[in-house]
Amino acid sequence: MWSTSVRANDAAVRARGAWRSMGDGGGAPRKGCGAVTKTFLFLQGPHGPFFRELALKLRAEGASILKVGLSRADDREWGGAGPYQPFAGEQEEFADWLCDLAKERGVTDLVVYGDTRPYHAIAIRTARELGVTVHCFEEGYLRPFWITYERDGANGHSRLMDFSVEEMAEASRLADMELEDAPPVWGAAWRHAFHGFRHHADVMFFNRSYPNFRLHRPTSLGRELALYLRRLLVLPLLIPERRWRERQVLKSGRAYHLVLLQMAVDASMTAHSDFTSVAEFIETCLKAFAEGAPADHAIVFKAHPFEDGRERLEARTRRLAAKYGLEGRVVFLEGGKLGPLLDRARSAVTINSTAGQQALWRGLPLSVLGASVYDKPEFIRTGDLSDFFRRPQSPDALAYREYRQFLLMTSQLRGSYYTRKGRALAVAASVSKMLDPLDPYERIFLAARDARLAGAEKSKIAIFPHGGRRA
Repeated sequence: MWSTSVRANDAAVRARGAWRSMGDGGGAPRKGCGAVTKTFLFLQGPHGPFFRELALKLRAEGASILKVGLSRADDREWGGAGPYQPFAGEQEEFADWLCDLAKERGVTDLVVYGDTRPYHAIAIRTARELGVTVHCFEEGYLRPFWITYERDGANGHSRLMDFSVEEMAEASRLADMELEDAPPVWGAAWRHAFHGFRHHADVMFFNRSYPNFRLHRPTSLGRELALYLRRLLVLPLLIPERRWRERQVLKSGRAYHLVLLQMAVDASMTAHSDFTSVAEFIETCLKAFAEGAPADHAIVFKAHPFEDGRERLEARTRRLAAKYGLEGRVVFLEGGKLGPLLDRARSAVTINSTAGQQALWRGLPLSVLGASVYDKPEFIRTGDLSDFFRRPQSPDALAYREYRQFLLMTSQLRGSYYTRKGRALAVAASVSKMLDPLDPYERIFLAARDARLAGAEKSKIAIFPHGGRRA
């Protein structure tokens, strides 16, 4: 049933926001709980019920919760988990409005999915001014088995950008922390697409109470909805052709270099790279390949699993291949399984896709053309891309494994946003991280420091058991 509570007078909502309390929501925390001083304000989460389930678990631990809704989809996905505050004003008013709300409600923590959406970027700046802790969720850096949880920022804004592999390796060796295996279940693409379609349908057809809401993507709402519908209805029909093309590449025996494409509307491109379109990235790769790759090598472009056809990439790739004299050496795959393609590739190129980590895990030479959390000198060689195609260099396999272990011990949480079992795993892991006064990176470095000091003390006792040096 559609809630009628968001149909408040638009002018009143715009001026101050209509406060709604659902049940005991974010009311008085239970006494004796470690989270009694915490009030978590949720903004937009991943499509689906993940933020609602996470908020309910935090409330069960004694924290107060509230939700700021920017669209009808936020209202439905929240589903009455706790107090709900709609914002229907102009985006330019959001910072002052949110600041007043945070002070009034005693907000201590802000929770967002992605840190570059315009509303989220505004909220994060406001939170920092108020001394509010920022919890950032993202898709897993080590997908598909994990999600990402960090504080203050993710991807190109992550604290991982500042740590050396040597620092991470030492911390993961010294810290006595449990390292869990991959979970038995994770998100399915069709579930992700379903939640996305439902979210955009809510915004398109039931968003009357949020007249000033702006999408974080440049395309129109109708276009976004049509693209999600196409994914749900058309993509399954293309699977046989996609698998046939993949088999042709793998059976040919020809040496090839794999290019991992991303979506032009994703923050990984718009906020963390200099490319304005996927087509621009494709042309950069083809030009460098024509200049540097051996004449008997091919280049294979693999589209993002959620590529929706808005740029007509395959047709553009064919035209660019002719422009650079590469006919017969260029393959475009709209799908296919990444693992087998990486297993036989000579190298891989990406802007900053998380799929690049699968290449590094296999010891495959990798070139990164954007800001990435795994752009470390031990396993990413920077420099001219044509020279990379000419002489690709393998990563330091040990260094990458130490880096990967550090991620698994800190920011990578088991589970997914889009399946029931995956959410149960992810919510349980997230709550313990969010209630920790230290962020995951501070926690592991502190544990490593304590282990280092304890080791030094033991050594001192062993050498000088009576507390002093012999005369």
